[in-house]
Amino acid sequence: MADNTDAAALRRELAMLLRDLSWTIHRRVPDVSGIDPLTSTDLAVLKHVLEAPGMTVTELSRHMTLKQSNTSAAVRTLVDRGLVTKESTVSDRRISRLFPTDKALAQDEAIGDAWAGPIRRALAGLDPAEAAALNDAVGALQALNFRLRSDQARTVTR
Repeated sequence: MADNTDAAALRRELAMLLRDLSWTIHRRVPDVSGIDPLTSTDLAVLKHVLEAPGMTVTELSRHMTLKQSNTSAAVRTLVDRGLVTKESTVSDRRISRLFPTDKALAQDEAIGDAWAGPIRRALAGLDPAEAAALNDAVGALQALNFRLRSDQARTVTR
């Protein structure tokens, strides 16, 4: 019985640690040269538009589990800054699809580097055994991310 309790306690600790880590990363709004400062939400929305061009605001809201009004505000900011365009669909002019502009596409690598830079620097500061343990966990973390996104998509589409 103690093994099950210990395993459950470790899973809870890991879940809390991952939540805290994700919040810490999310709060660190990267400075992307060539782009006026954007909020972390604006940057996250931009990354999703870069990764999946053609989504509607509603689809993007569901995918990111953001309120529609927050997604719309971020999209408005990105459109105003020339990073995203809204293109009406032929079948229904009320529906707009979101696409990155050439300016956003040119900044895509810089945006990714800005998000990853602080994490890479922190990883470089770990001792070799800790870094190796995290490297060994990449596959498991990818599987966890996939599972969480799949669960999220199922929840949103219900």
